[in-house]
Amino acid sequence: MLNPLFHFNKTRLAPTPSGFLHLGNALSFIITATLAQKAGAKILLRIDDLDRLRVNQPYIGDVFDTLNFLEIPWDEGPQDSDEFDSGYSQMHRMALYQDALSQLAADEKVYACTCSRKQLQSTVACNCINLHVPLNFENAAWRLITNNKELTVKSMTGEGIRTELPVEMQNFIVKKKDGFPAYQLTSVIDDLFYGVGLVIRGKDLWPSTIAQHQLAFALGKDHFNNIAFYHHPLLKAPDGIKLSKSAGATSIKHLRENRKTPADICMLIAANMGLNETVSSWQQLGEILTRNIF
Repeated sequence: MLNPLFHFNKTRLAPTPSGFLHLGNALSFIITATLAQKAGAKILLRIDDLDRLRVNQPYIGDVFDTLNFLEIPWDEGPQDSDEFDSGYSQMHRMALYQDALSQLAADEKVYACTCSRKQLQSTVACNCINLHVPLNFENAAWRLITNNKELTVKSMTGEGIRTELPVEMQNFIVKKKDGFPAYQLTSVIDDLFYGVGLVIRGKDLWPSTIAQHQLAFALGKDHFNNIAFYHHPLLKAPDGIKLSKSAGATSIKHLRENRKTPADICMLIAANMGLNETVSSWQQLGEILTRNIF
């Protein structure tokens, strides 16, 4: 059972369809579904599809194929690709994102950045904040003006984790050069819009969690602090690198096409996590993975 002092009504599955989903995505889905079931909470399926250069229909379809193959349920959100396109794509919430960006601009909390990717990877630091480039300058990204304010992230135990924005996340992008809102902004707005109470994500996204709290503070959305966060361990490839969507051999699609069963997938995850237990379902694996959270 979950800590009786901890309550949440809704969590979410929020894959990005920039490649075929892999074992690491399945791990996150299983932990999310298990904690939701233990708490009697609903699961929202929210697909992040604003990276227009990388998202395509086969990847969106793969989200539904993967969840249905693993028999992981969800209570809210689209049931298939057509329903996603017609009512749940982030394109339908562009007005909400634009309102947030307009607020940041009006409050003078953003600045225009014209640095190229090559420049940002060089040893020369971005100086755009001092150049006062107009926000409407063509091919300019918007960066949030951040500070060293101490932030508090609510954990699943109910305690607040005090932290600060990492150096590498200072003045992060909230609007991309292509004009689309960036991931950090859409994630904050979407989680608030859908009333999410618990966000479950990998440990690699801890810096993003801090950045999103910084952004919510800048927007005056204090109720974002009511959302709890849990960051789970990551699956690693044999070379010790975290799994990515480019690692096709670990994709659920590849494994499914090679006649692996859902039970086989669970055993692969268990083995990667160093669990010396036999599991035959995601429910069984989820119970093992979450029993020591509290």
